[in-house]
Amino acid sequence: MSPWESLAVFAAGIGAGTINTIVGSGTLITFPVLLATGLPPVTANVSNTLGLVPGSISGAIGYRKELQGQRGRIMRLGAVALVGGLAGAILLLTLPSDSFDTIVPILIGLALVLVVLQPRLAAALRRRQEAAGTGPADPDGGPALLTGMLLASAYGGYFGAAQGVLYVGLMGLLLREDLQRINAVKNVLAALVNGIAAVFFLFVAEFDWTAVLLIAIGSTLGGQIGAKVGRRLSPTVLRGIIVVVGLLAIGQLLLR
Repeated sequence: MSPWESLAVFAAGIGAGTINTIVGSGTLITFPVLLATGLPPVTANVSNTLGLVPGSISGAIGYRKELQGQRGRIMRLGAVALVGGLAGAILLLTLPSDSFDTIVPILIGLALVLVVLQPRLAAALRRRQEAAGTGPADPDGGPALLTGMLLASAYGGYFGAAQGVLYVGLMGLLLREDLQRINAVKNVLAALVNGIAAVFFLFVAEFDWTAVLLIAIGSTLGGQIGAKVGRRLSPTVLRGIIVVVGLLAIGQLLLR
């Protein structure tokens, strides 16, 4: 890489680490920049995945206050995320991308609908359960959440753009939890998915280690920035940012 290309990748890493911690979709910043430097798509994808791991960890640490009392939930959802992330990483190297390119914008669009309508949908779901005499919702989302998170994690291991939007949409609907605490769990799960995919890629794929290092340093800084900014946002503003980022993700995926 030239010095200017290196600077661009580093700056993209900061931006990705920041937006990943607040919402997700940081890959939509780093991946195009890596392609612009001349890296092949698969090399760019796996290098980006490994480089963003420190940023996800940094964001999770920044949200450590909101993670208190959620250890059991993280253990359950984390196990599902690891399985899904590994499956997605395997799919990246074994399947053509056409099918994913078609369905991913649809998935992100559905997740955005869930994010926007989450307060009303969750309230309606609670009223229906109470009317049916089934009691309160499962505090951990039940099988529906585990299945949804498995599929979202598989997508995350495959590409990962707007993975956080999918996570927030699912957890926001199926968990009785504050949006900031959901966001904190999202950061941990993203770190696990990126981590397991990166470990798999280490054995079977080719990396650009300069890109990995630049994104790793940049995303680590961005993770701390994102944690400071994100936790100060109201639920309404946070939902608004998620929707904007998600729409941009759909647009970029449809045009690439």
